[in-house]
Amino acid sequence: MTHEERFAALHLELPPAPKAIGLYRPLLIVGSLAYTSGHGPLQRDKTLICGSVGDGLSVEEGFMAARQTGLATLATLREELGSLDRIKRLVKTFGLVQSPAGFTDHPAVINGFSELMREVFGESSGIAVRSAVGATSLPAGMAVEVEAVFEIGE
Repeated sequence: MTHEERFAALHLELPPAPKAIGLYRPLLIVGSLAYTSGHGPLQRDKTLICGSVGDGLSVEEGFMAARQTGLATLATLREELGSLDRIKRLVKTFGLVQSPAGFTDHPAVINGFSELMREVFGESSGIAVRSAVGATSLPAGMAVEVEAVFEIGE
Protein backbone atom coordinates (compact mmCIF):
# COMPACT_ATOMS: atom_id res chain seq x y z
CA MET A 1 0.00 0.00 0.00
CA THR A 2 1.35 3.45 -0.89
CA HIS A 3 1.52 6.30 1.62
CA GLU A 4 -1.28 8.12 -0.22
CA GLU A 5 -3.45 4.97 -0.16
CA ARG A 6 -2.75 4.47 3.56
CA PHE A 7 -3.58 8.15 4.21
CA ALA A 8 -6.89 7.81 2.32
CA ALA A 9 -7.77 4.60 4.20
CA LEU A 10 -7.29 6.44 7.51
CA HIS A 11 -9.96 9.00 6.47
CA LEU A 12 -7.79 11.87 7.64
CA GLU A 13 -8.43 15.49 6.69
CA LEU A 14 -5.59 17.94 6.27
CA PRO A 15 -5.69 21.58 7.28
CA PRO A 16 -4.50 24.11 4.70
CA ALA A 17 -0.73 23.98 4.31
CA PRO A 18 0.67 26.56 6.76
CA LYS A 19 2.17 29.69 5.27
CA ALA A 20 5.34 31.25 6.63
CA ILE A 21 4.66 33.97 9.20
CA GLY A 22 8.24 35.20 9.19
CA LEU A 23 11.38 35.05 7.10
CA TYR A 24 11.71 31.30 6.52
CA ARG A 25 10.52 28.48 4.26
CA PRO A 26 8.02 25.90 5.52
CA LEU A 27 10.09 23.18 3.79
CA LEU A 28 13.59 23.08 2.36
CA ILE A 29 15.02 20.23 0.31
CA VAL A 30 18.76 19.57 0.50
CA GLY A 31 19.84 16.54 -1.48
CA SER A 32 17.50 13.71 -0.55
CA LEU A 33 16.37 15.29 2.73
CA ALA A 34 13.31 17.49 3.27
CA TYR A 35 13.53 19.68 6.38
CA THR A 36 10.34 21.16 7.76
CA SER A 37 10.31 24.37 9.75
CA GLY A 38 8.50 24.29 13.05
CA HIS A 39 4.84 23.45 12.49
CA GLY A 40 2.08 23.96 15.00
CA PRO A 41 -1.37 22.46 15.56
CA LEU A 42 -3.08 24.28 12.69
CA GLN A 43 -6.70 23.26 12.33
CA ARG A 44 -8.89 23.22 9.21
CA ASP A 45 -10.43 26.57 10.21
CA LYS A 46 -6.90 28.06 10.25
CA THR A 47 -6.84 28.47 14.05
CA LEU A 48 -4.17 26.99 16.29
CA ILE A 49 -4.61 24.79 19.34
CA CYS A 50 -3.11 27.00 22.03
CA GLY A 51 -2.28 26.64 25.70
CA SER A 52 0.10 25.08 28.14
CA VAL A 53 0.06 21.31 28.58
CA GLY A 54 -0.05 20.55 32.28
CA ASP A 55 -1.51 23.98 33.06
CA GLY A 56 -4.84 24.31 31.28
CA LEU A 57 -4.43 21.52 28.75
CA SER A 58 -4.28 17.83 29.67
CA VAL A 59 -1.69 15.41 28.31
CA GLU A 60 -4.45 13.94 26.13
CA GLU A 61 -5.27 17.38 24.72
CA GLY A 62 -1.56 17.92 24.10
CA PHE A 63 -1.38 14.55 22.33
CA MET A 64 -4.22 15.66 20.04
CA ALA A 65 -2.45 18.98 19.42
CA ALA A 66 0.69 17.07 18.42
CA ARG A 67 -1.39 14.87 16.12
CA GLN A 68 -2.88 17.99 14.54
CA THR A 69 0.66 19.32 14.13
CA GLY A 70 1.43 16.13 12.21
CA LEU A 71 -1.51 16.79 9.90
CA ALA A 72 -0.22 20.32 9.26
CA THR A 73 3.21 18.86 8.47
CA LEU A 74 1.64 16.39 6.05
CA ALA A 75 -0.22 19.26 4.38
CA THR A 76 3.09 21.05 3.77
CA LEU A 77 4.74 17.88 2.47
CA ARG A 78 1.89 17.17 0.07
CA GLU A 79 1.78 20.78 -1.17
CA GLU A 80 5.55 21.06 -1.66
CA LEU A 81 6.26 17.53 -2.93
CA GLY A 82 3.01 16.85 -4.81
CA SER A 83 2.46 13.50 -3.10
CA LEU A 84 3.19 11.79 0.20
CA ASP A 85 4.46 8.87 -1.88
CA ARG A 86 7.71 10.82 -2.41
CA ILE A 87 8.53 10.24 1.26
CA LYS A 88 10.94 7.35 1.78
CA ARG A 89 11.03 7.69 5.56
CA LEU A 90 10.80 10.01 8.52
CA VAL A 91 14.37 10.51 9.78
CA LYS A 92 14.16 12.89 12.76
CA THR A 93 11.47 14.53 14.89
CA PHE A 94 12.09 17.43 17.27
CA GLY A 95 9.02 18.24 19.34
CA LEU A 96 8.45 21.17 21.67
CA VAL A 97 5.61 21.20 24.19
CA GLN A 98 4.48 24.43 25.83
CA SER A 99 4.41 23.44 29.49
CA PRO A 100 5.15 24.74 32.98
CA ALA A 101 8.33 24.04 34.95
CA GLY A 102 8.21 20.57 36.44
CA PHE A 103 6.13 19.03 33.61
CA THR A 104 7.75 15.76 32.49
CA ASP A 105 5.30 14.08 30.09
CA HIS A 106 6.68 15.67 26.90
CA PRO A 107 7.22 12.27 25.20
CA ALA A 108 3.57 11.27 25.80
CA VAL A 109 2.45 14.50 24.12
CA ILE A 110 4.77 14.22 21.09
CA ASN A 111 3.56 10.64 20.63
CA GLY A 112 0.53 12.26 18.96
CA PHE A 113 2.80 13.33 16.10
CA SER A 114 4.85 10.12 16.10
CA GLU A 115 1.87 7.78 16.07
CA LEU A 116 0.34 9.65 13.13
CA MET A 117 3.59 9.35 11.16
CA ARG A 118 3.66 5.60 11.88
CA GLU A 119 0.03 5.26 10.74
CA VAL A 120 0.69 7.11 7.46
CA PHE A 121 4.19 5.89 6.58
CA GLY A 122 4.19 2.45 8.23
CA GLU A 123 6.37 0.80 10.88
CA SER A 124 9.62 0.81 8.91
CA SER A 125 9.33 4.29 7.38
CA GLY A 126 7.27 6.19 9.93
CA ILE A 127 9.28 5.74 13.13
CA ALA A 128 12.30 8.03 13.52
CA VAL A 129 14.80 9.24 16.05
CA ARG A 130 13.18 11.87 18.24
CA SER A 131 13.54 14.51 20.91
CA ALA A 132 10.65 15.84 23.00
CA VAL A 133 11.27 18.87 25.20
CA GLY A 134 9.37 21.57 27.01
CA ALA A 135 9.20 25.32 26.48
CA THR A 136 7.52 27.92 28.66
CA SER A 137 6.15 29.63 25.54
CA LEU A 138 5.82 28.95 21.83
CA PRO A 139 4.94 31.25 18.91
CA ALA A 140 1.32 32.49 18.91
CA GLY A 141 0.77 30.58 22.16
CA MET A 142 0.50 27.23 20.36
CA ALA A 143 0.61 24.12 22.52
CA VAL A 144 3.06 22.14 20.39
CA GLU A 145 5.66 22.82 17.71
CA VAL A 146 7.42 20.11 15.69
CA GLU A 147 10.32 20.16 13.24
CA ALA A 148 10.99 17.07 11.18
CA VAL A 149 13.40 15.69 8.60
CA PHE A 150 12.22 13.30 5.89
CA GLU A 151 14.17 11.33 3.31
CA ILE A 152 12.60 11.76 -0.11
CA GLY A 153 12.75 10.09 -3.48
CA GLU A 154 11.32 10.82 -6.93
